[in-house]
Amino acid sequence: MEISENWLREWVDPPVDSETLASQLTLAGLEVGGMRDAAAPVTGVVVATVESVEQHPDADKLRVCQVDDGEGTHSVVCGAANVRAGLRVAFARVGAELPGIKIKRAKLRGVESAGMICSAAELQLAESSDGILELPADAPVGVTIGDYLGLDDRIIDIDLTPNRGDCLSINGVAREVAAINDMPLQFAVDSSVAPAHDETFPIELEAGEHCPRYAGRIIRGIDPRASTPMWMQEKLRRCGLRPISPVVDVTNYVMMELGQPMHGFDFDRLSGGIRVRLAEAGEKVALLDQSEVECAADTLLIADHRGPVAIAGIMGGLDSSVQDQTRNIFLEAAHFTALHMAGKARQFGMHTDASHRFERGVDAMLPPLAIERATELLLSIVGGEAGPVIDARSDEHMPPVPGVELRYARVNRLLGIEVARDDVSNILRRLNMQLETTDEGWRVTPPSYRFDINIEADLIEEIGRLVGYDNIPGSREAAHSHMDAFSEQRVGVNRIRDLLVDRGYYEAVTYSFVAPELQEIIDPGRATLPLSNPISADMSVMRTSLLPGLLQALRHNLNRQQSRVRLFETGLCFRPGADGLAQTPYIAGVICGERGDSAFHAGSERVDFYDIKGDLEAILGLAHGAEFGFEKSANPILHPGQGAELTLNGVNAGIVGALHPLTLKKLDINQAVFVFEAEISPILAAKLPNFVELSRFPSIRRDIAVEVDHNIPVQNLIDCIFSVKNQFLQEVFVIDVYTGKQVRNNRKSVALGLILQDFSRTLVDDDVDDLVTKVLAELKIKHNADLRES
Repeated sequence: MEISENWLREWVDPPVDSETLASQLTLAGLEVGGMRDAAAPVTGVVVATVESVEQHPDADKLRVCQVDDGEGTHSVVCGAANVRAGLRVAFARVGAELPGIKIKRAKLRGVESAGMICSAAELQLAESSDGILELPADAPVGVTIGDYLGLDDRIIDIDLTPNRGDCLSINGVAREVAAINDMPLQFAVDSSVAPAHDETFPIELEAGEHCPRYAGRIIRGIDPRASTPMWMQEKLRRCGLRPISPVVDVTNYVMMELGQPMHGFDFDRLSGGIRVRLAEAGEKVALLDQSEVECAADTLLIADHRGPVAIAGIMGGLDSSVQDQTRNIFLEAAHFTALHMAGKARQFGMHTDASHRFERGVDAMLPPLAIERATELLLSIVGGEAGPVIDARSDEHMPPVPGVELRYARVNRLLGIEVARDDVSNILRRLNMQLETTDEGWRVTPPSYRFDINIEADLIEEIGRLVGYDNIPGSREAAHSHMDAFSEQRVGVNRIRDLLVDRGYYEAVTYSFVAPELQEIIDPGRATLPLSNPISADMSVMRTSLLPGLLQALRHNLNRQQSRVRLFETGLCFRPGADGLAQTPYIAGVICGERGDSAFHAGSERVDFYDIKGDLEAILGLAHGAEFGFEKSANPILHPGQGAELTLNGVNAGIVGALHPLTLKKLDINQAVFVFEAEISPILAAKLPNFVELSRFPSIRRDIAVEVDHNIPVQNLIDCIFSVKNQFLQEVFVIDVYTGKQVRNNRKSVALGLILQDFSRTLVDDDVDDLVTKVLAELKIKHNADLRES
């Protein structure tokens, strides 16, 4: 937010220079992002009167003007279309210096010109100008333009945090400066305009929970030919607002002065009364920016009895706007709740000064005061007769102002310094808070505009701000170092990260909110948590899986000619359920492209299912023998036959495999991609390693090949073999899986290796044969497995 330092000092003028003032604001939490001069330095430019205008004898678009600057009359050639006799102008005398220009005598098409009549752009008061700068008729001739416009001013750019919406005005910043310097405001708005007629306009609050207060006033007989005074135009310009017309400028002025957004309607275009209501789905509104928007059912509208005339708190409607011929106006000032307004402007692709303030919160007590102040200013500029203020309220929905208990002992404990009781009371009163003494401290009632004060810590923060964080001395705390116990039953997340980096992965950090369309592709059918105030439509739901963000990153790299991608991420996934929102930590990875780096000595083999499965098994290996397994997956995003479910004690804990071709098509990826995702907590909970003495006797390997039905997972065969209780069986591994002409239809041949070893003696053939016979019998019973003869 940009404000004029001179305007701020009209409200409160502490005895400090500009830099100190900026430092005070920054240390108090209102960070000053920068300061700059209100206008470029100029010399020799004064207020002057155009006495006469004649056509240039040798140029159709030039005029020869006689200009009186109070010291004499000068002949000046001017090309502006709006130059005319009697006009007060900014005149640059010969020798004057403007930004990038030094004025000299010159001849234009044979006519001497002794000076220049300036435009606002040439004085750097505006980015562009259609003609010369027109000054009011009462501007004093001969006074420098800097003195007349008060250009000896600085613009303060304040970066406000979202919780300090109360400071989005001159009044709000002035309150802070007054509290910091312990001095009263020297200007305060306390306007009250007596009604000249008794005409009112009905106001209905049909959505009181979203708009608990709406104030309005009818002003009849304004002068449509009036113009905004130069002093107001300059104040608006220095706050980054473009002067438009008196009614619009006054509403903007009050918004910048008090922080209350306002709007002016052409009263003759309103019908029946004002209704503050929710939109009907699909209802359309034509807006001031010439656009037409379609409203959702949760859009709050300002409507009359014919239809919508504005989107509440965002922008007014075109059909009811104040025009050059408007004679009667209806002023509006309302309170819209911040919770409802959050994100509404962005739904329409807009961000206005009004929506910026309502999203952060506006004082519910301001509307009547703003109406009175705007009426006072309008009557002095455009005239007219004002009716009574109409103040519609829904008291049950008005924001409460709760009292907050503050314990004196807690103040000193949290701040780490001793603040005297009287100082605490003084600081809180300087912040316009009401105090009631209690046994432990105070019961504090914050002012209505401080809706960010809700708990005791908020009050202590205010005390710390006013004491001054730079006044809190630093201290060295005694450190009692101790070494945390190392648990062999926990695997550190960093250990998993290091392992994946060692295997060629790069760690990614993606947003926790994603596009609902992308979420539906990766995790179809699962309920999501929508954001009430999303950054954009593409980031409007919380992720239920890490894969959407990783696949977006993978696609981003593929589109930039990075054909070999290996990424992983650890983070929370958010899944709504019957017991509320589950926030579960996961780990996920994605790979594609060649197996090794592109080099003359590397092969060109591409990654496959076994690469990604091997990476996941390497992670599981850190868990020291925790009982993980793999089962065939029916997940629709995985390729049939190249997908598996990771199980822990029979419970699904993740997935691994190749993405389904249809999934890749939806993601606009034209090559095979392999993924894994798993809950990280079971992996971190490792089994305690158990020492086993190595056998001094040799091991024996016996290989078997069995034919089984094609749909039986190999893991089931391994589990079946281990179910044969035998102390000799140490290991079972897969040698080969074969399907072909030598195997019957719908059958496959699985070759398995068995490692046998005893700890007390050397095994003999009878021991091995007996075990193999039992294994084959068990496989026959459970899986109809036949021994395949070589």
